[in-house]
Amino acid sequence: MSLFDAFDLQNILFLDIETVPAVADFDELGEEMQELWGLKARQILRQPDAELEYDEMAATFHDRAGIFAEFGKIVCISVGFMTMQPDTGKPLLRLKSFTNHMEASLLEDFSELLNKHFGNPAKFALCGHNIREFDVPYICRRIMVNQLPFPRMLDIAGLKPWETKHLLDTMEMWKFGDIKKYTSLRLLAAVFGFPSPKDDIDGSEVAGVYWVDRDLDRIAAYCEKDVLATVQLFLKMKRLPLLEPEQVVIVR
Repeated sequence: MSLFDAFDLQNILFLDIETVPAVADFDELGEEMQELWGLKARQILRQPDAELEYDEMAATFHDRAGIFAEFGKIVCISVGFMTMQPDTGKPLLRLKSFTNHMEASLLEDFSELLNKHFGNPAKFALCGHNIREFDVPYICRRIMVNQLPFPRMLDIAGLKPWETKHLLDTMEMWKFGDIKKYTSLRLLAAVFGFPSPKDDIDGSEVAGVYWVDRDLDRIAAYCEKDVLATVQLFLKMKRLPLLEPEQVVIVR
């Protein structure tokens, strides 16, 4: 059976995460973590033998630390799940975001949702764009850092690829075996003709919105648009109609 048809739409939890550097400024890191970031920064800048200046490390930390689970943290997890409207027979997408300045609390709330409503990987699936490479490993690593128990859907350490079929990755689905580089959700939105999720901020701006403005609501709105775009992409991949605005509800 194709991955496109392996799970009922109502049994898929679509998700996206937003991450930021773990601290507002590089100088807030301890001495050892600064040294370790310096090693990482050399890799990022492709200057493995360079002696980076403090300002170079600080600038790279601000721009890139959020994508590494060792140096960042999760500030938002947005999810979407489908139900059928009994009066119209059309699907309804409910979007909900988990945000918190305390990462452990955010992860506990998200894990509770999984355990209560999406606890069986044989029946339910998680779906996201680049979820296997980024979102799921990042969540799992931060769960471990925060010393929290893994929900069953994310208890995947050491599992073989065929044992994680409940992780549906729209980017992997688009590859069809191609091993070339990342294909953005924005590009696929343009290709398939639905609205881009990048109409307010983009990923490079999330750290500033968080550490400068402390605006979790704006980050959640941005993250929810990514989830909606992922749902629309998944529907296109299944040759199903796109959702209309009246078929999307945000749950607070």
